Amino acid sequence: MVRLTADLIYKCPQYFNAVRERELDLRGNKIAVIENLGATEDQFDSIDLSDNEIVKLENFPYLKRLTTLLLNNSRIARVNPNVGEFLPNLQTLILTNNRLVNLADLDPLASLNKLQTLSLLDNIVTKKSNYRLYVIHKLKKLRLLDFRKVKQKERLEAEKYFASKEAEEDAKKEPVKTFTPGEVPTVTETPMEQVLPKAVPPTPEQILAIKAAIANSQTLEEVARLEKALKSGQLPADLKIPDDDMKTEPMSTEHAEKTTEDQNRIPQNQNEGTEKTVETTERSDTDHPMETSENPTENMEKPLENADNIVEKNEDTVMEEV
Repeated sequence: MVRLTADLIYKCPQYFNAVRERELDLRGNKIAVIENLGATEDQFDSIDLSDNEIVKLENFPYLKRLTTLLLNNSRIARVNPNVGEFLPNLQTLILTNNRLVNLADLDPLASLNKLQTLSLLDNIVTKKSNYRLYVIHKLKKLRLLDFRKVKQKERLEAEKYFASKEAEEDAKKEPVKTFTPGEVPTVTETPMEQVLPKAVPPTPEQILAIKAAIANSQTLEEVARLEKALKSGQLPADLKIPDDDMKTEPMSTEHAEKTTEDQNRIPQNQNEGTEKTVETTERSDTDHPMETSENPTENMEKPLENADNIVEKNEDTVMEEV
């Protein structure tokens, strides 16, 4: 923490900025309290107090020449209600990234009668509903708010919305949802069993596929990767596993009964065919009788025997006649 002394003011850079304003650069000195600015003798158009640790905007001497005040990245949470009396010609006030929380904290800025440009970005107060309308209502000559031009439509809407003091009080009382550093947000606790997905063991087909991939692997790295996958149960994405849809599904009872009936019809048809064949052969045998013998030689010898018998009978007949 550094005090803002006259020596520090004399040592800090002093120059003309881009818009031809004489500027005093007090940036980044860890200043906690504004003091001793009378040492400037009102010789500057712009003072840069950014990147310090200032908590309250106060202790200004009468600085008639000052038109721009830069206070980015500090800790400002309060503003002196009489700040406008000491900075009568202030036109630009940059309070980006500070700690202004409530709309009531902005009321002292209304004392800056010539303020035209104001930035309150990255302050919690900007999250309030109707924040922009409230600031426009309070600062009548404001032209730029948070680097956005103030339109006439917004002015009329602000006047209409905050026509009564009751509306202003209601806007100030409205809470804002903020996050305090170090505060643990309340979150409904869920058991770890519901958060973490349940591990599904690999199927036998998957295990066989992994083992087959290990057997066909060509590098040690691939073998180690597949063994790790086999132990953990997490299958590699490039592993090809036979599709379960290719497996035959059990037939329904109706389909099974129908198949059984079809199978029974086939032998019945075959039996009917054989019976018809036998009948036709029997009919042909009755129409054309024919002696059959198992031994074909017997069929050849029978005609010879008949011939011999005829010869013998003829000889006997001749002898009787003689």
